[in-house]
Amino acid sequence: MLIYMLATAMTVAMLIATVFGLHQEAQRVRVKANTKRFEGFGPRKPYRHY
Repeated sequence: MLIYMLATAMTVAMLIATVFGLHQEAQRVRVKANTKRFEGFGPRKPYRHY
């Protein structure tokens, strides 16, 4: 019974840590997005039909 309680406590702790980490990353991305405009994924090549 004790092992199940410890496993449950660790699972809850890891879920809380994951949510906190995602929140921190979202704040960092939001700040970065406000300071620099997204330029895309590299140089844009004109579209041509062949």
